[in-house]
Amino acid sequence: MVKKHRKNRLIIICCLFVILVVLSSIILLFYPQNNIHKYATVTIKPGFTLGKISNLLYEKNIISNKRMFEFAAMVMGKEKAFPVGTFQIINTKNNYEIINQLINESPEVVKVRILEGWDSRKIAGYLSKVMGYDSTKVIELTKNKDFIYQNDLNVSSLEGYFFPDTYLFFKGESLSNLLMHLVEQHKLFWNKTYEIRAEKMNFSKHEIITLASIIEGEAIYNSERPKISAVYHNRLSINMKLQADPTIQYIINEKPRRLLNKDLRIKSPYNTYLNKGLPPGPINSPGKESLLAALFPEKNDFLYFVARGDGYHTFSINKRDHDKAKRKLQKIRRQIKREIRKK
Repeated sequence: MVKKHRKNRLIIICCLFVILVVLSSIILLFYPQNNIHKYATVTIKPGFTLGKISNLLYEKNIISNKRMFEFAAMVMGKEKAFPVGTFQIINTKNNYEIINQLINESPEVVKVRILEGWDSRKIAGYLSKVMGYDSTKVIELTKNKDFIYQNDLNVSSLEGYFFPDTYLFFKGESLSNLLMHLVEQHKLFWNKTYEIRAEKMNFSKHEIITLASIIEGEAIYNSERPKISAVYHNRLSINMKLQADPTIQYIINEKPRRLLNKDLRIKSPYNTYLNKGLPPGPINSPGKESLLAALFPEKNDFLYFVARGDGYHTFSINKRDHDKAKRKLQKIRRQIKREIRKK
């Protein structure tokens, strides 16, 4: 009888203990956190610990008791389950609701559109606006030797290797992951056919990308890209200076403007008015059409081209015709100025 009594008492104690644990868990999970927001945004970055997350929530006045939040996460077995990203916390009043939304709700998705012809400085400024990155760090990473090595590239800068396209990224995505994805998309362009084509032309991939970036800086319409490419290929074949305005624009680092004679005398390896051959590297991010134009130029004898004033260009095979086309452009510009003054 004594043994039976002890056994019953042990069962009762165990039941009471289980009930206590369950009640404690319920209290922890539904502990009111006095969230002052109906709507709040939380960004969890790579490497964030449970303590870091609770500090963040406390600073944002989403929770009022960090210890209770951390205990609740451990009770749920979610202390290491918080995903990286930016999340919306909506109408949450207790630990369970907050943890559930952080873990089970999808993070915000941001549309990132990298345009053809953007250089790394333009990309950095854009990513600062849409993703909240420090633009200085974007620039630094494009020139970081270790990061370039991680991307399996043997170049001094990732300028030109960010493929223009529209992407979707989770808000809160790390800068390194985002840039690596842009580089990977560029690599996908290079199929075996294009690699063989570059070799037959005695161009490296880097040289093709560099030429494509110049074409990107010159052309507005796709129909003209192979023709512009031909002009540069023709000049390279006779060791003639490229004299490409976009390379000067890259040096001066200003908003697009009409170039001055003094700009053409700036000492830089990127100055194609002073130096023969291609510059050391790309000057922007060329798109697919410009890359294809660099690989497959039109067959022609043109050595010169000048803007027409409507987005297209006039092409010439000799300096005399080229100068004539330039005078025509200058006449158009003077006419536009007169019309503006009249207004």
